[in-house]
Amino acid sequence: MLLEVKSLEKSYTRGEETVHALRGVSVEIPDGQFVSIMGPSGSGKSTLLHLMGGLDRPSKGEVILRGQNIAGMKDAELSLFRRQKLGFIFQFFNLLPTLSALENVCLPRLLGNESIKKIEPRAKELLEMMGLLHRMNHKPDQLSGGEMQRVAIARALISDPLLILADEPTGNLDTKTGESILGLLRDMCKSTGKTIVMVTHDPKAASYGNRLLKLRDGVLESDETV
Repeated sequence: MLLEVKSLEKSYTRGEETVHALRGVSVEIPDGQFVSIMGPSGSGKSTLLHLMGGLDRPSKGEVILRGQNIAGMKDAELSLFRRQKLGFIFQFFNLLPTLSALENVCLPRLLGNESIKKIEPRAKELLEMMGLLHRMNHKPDQLSGGEMQRVAIARALISDPLLILADEPTGNLDTKTGESILGLLRDMCKSTGKTIVMVTHDPKAASYGNRLLKLRDGVLESDETV
């Protein structure tokens, strides 16, 4: 099993109030699935995604990725694990404005002290796969929203991650561009066998996946194949 989430709980203190974002969520995700997570605002879907990616720590429970409990890792170990084993795609792209498209794709491995000469061939392959090789020297402010998100997807793939986590990846795009990005993610999942977990509020976007998790009030309400 690629990812096991076991009895996951997350609570926050807000003043004198305790907010229970997740309440005992358990789920198993095998290799090669495209999993969509939906739920109303405040249901815990982004919290669950962040815990799966080690961007936050649970109050209780375990997040086990390929046999390793990432919830129990120390900060430095977890940071390295995220960079090497996980790929992240965010709603607002999070590209560095001073770097070219090619340099942004290379960044996760550059942070691991690899030389850009070693990384560049793979980065160019990924940009070509995204239809953006001709834009590799352009900076983010010279790219459209869809192009920036394609650069972000290439960046998520540069380290050959075990798992790709996408948080509202089309939330900042127009409908047509968003559909092209979702189609790209679906096709990539099929062709490469990569596992994708995506949070979305849009039922149409969720339909691009092959499994749907629905959360409500921090509880896993349903888990179905689509």
